[in-house]
Amino acid sequence: MDKTALQAAAESLWKASQERKALEQPLTEIYPDITIGDAYQIQLINVDKKKALGRKVVGKKIGLTSRAMQQMLGVHEPDYGHVTDDMIGDEEVAISRSKLLQPKIEAEIAFVLKDRLVGPGVTLTKVLQATAGVIPVFEIIDSRIKDWKIKIQDTIADNASSAMVVLGSKLIPVDQVNLKYVGLVLEKNGEIIDTAAGAAVLGHPALAVAWLANKLSEFGIALEPGEIILSGSLTKAYEVTGNDHFVANFGPLGSVKVKFTD
Repeated sequence: MDKTALQAAAESLWKASQERKALEQPLTEIYPDITIGDAYQIQLINVDKKKALGRKVVGKKIGLTSRAMQQMLGVHEPDYGHVTDDMIGDEEVAISRSKLLQPKIEAEIAFVLKDRLVGPGVTLTKVLQATAGVIPVFEIIDSRIKDWKIKIQDTIADNASSAMVVLGSKLIPVDQVNLKYVGLVLEKNGEIIDTAAGAAVLGHPALAVAWLANKLSEFGIALEPGEIILSGSLTKAYEVTGNDHFVANFGPLGSVKVKFTD
């Protein structure tokens, strides 16, 4: 895609987000030759636009960490998006669905970094050494493309389909919990809807962070101290259908909750 097409694609996603009106056609139909590299450029155009408006990048999110999701979209590795300060929610403050288009929710483990991570060569051990602590989070994903009819290029361009992040209240040192075996009990409106373990994320959540650090090194980008890195969902994404209340309990890692309103 040439620069004009990249700008036009970015503007269409920006407008869809601002007006809360999903695109009728995915970018992969409008621009049949769009590549994954093009999609990341489109994502960065809108991240830079946010920064120009005074927003601050506070972290990254990793998506497509399960083999099933990768197979569904025909890819062999995860993807990533940016988390800006205006995307952070409070678990004590309800989220209005009117601010979103077609939200879904994912329970994840986030890493808060104390040291810089720069690839290539970042390993699981290096991630743990660079981590101040881990925290349970909900990621609210949303697509600016109608009915979630997306391919990998569509979701990457759309900031990996991210919308909001709700953080738990406890930061746990990584040496106090085995992230591979930590369990998750996910509840919706008081009923258990799913269970999982940390190993559902690439075998170990820290491996997802290592992948991201190594991937970003291709673009000369590092993960910086203080950044919040969402390592990927332990379960499938669940639709938000009404005034729903979700709780994700990670046992020794603590829990996170979120309430939605109309």
